[in-house]
Amino acid sequence: MSTIAVVCGLIIFALLAVMLLSGVPIAVALAVSSIVAILPVLDLDVAVLTGAQRIFSGISVFSLLAIPFFILAGNLMNKGGIAIRLINFAKIFTGSIPGSLAQTNAVANMLFGAISGSGTAAASAMGSIIGPIEEEEGYDRDFSAAANIATRPRDC
Repeated sequence: MSTIAVVCGLIIFALLAVMLLSGVPIAVALAVSSIVAILPVLDLDVAVLTGAQRIFSGISVFSLLAIPFFILAGNLMNKGGIAIRLINFAKIFTGSIPGSLAQTNAVANMLFGAISGSGTAAASAMGSIIGPIEEEEGYDRDFSAAANIATRPRDC
């Protein structure tokens, strides 16, 4: 093993340990220790450019981008009023049976999941809308959260 690799490894571990023990956030400690460790090998401008390229290539993975955008779509539909309209539509089918609001949650989750394409976005949007409604009707918060999670549509 080359001595430069050993020196870089020691710099990373030592600086990372010191920064973590001093209370620096993990992401910042990893970034700073990695940049400082690469400085003996590369010039500062090349090291920063290489680090930026690695960060952006790591972020551009589809699965890392899909989840936040599905949740964003759910929040946009929630703020736009689609979620409450779906709840009212689902109440037409489940309004007169016992436990109707929990069953409305299931039907609304199904409809919202079909529209958004994401079960996570459906559970997020429906939980924030129907949770307070269920609480007003006397449902336990734990029960309404469990009903929302259990009726979340599964992503295929």
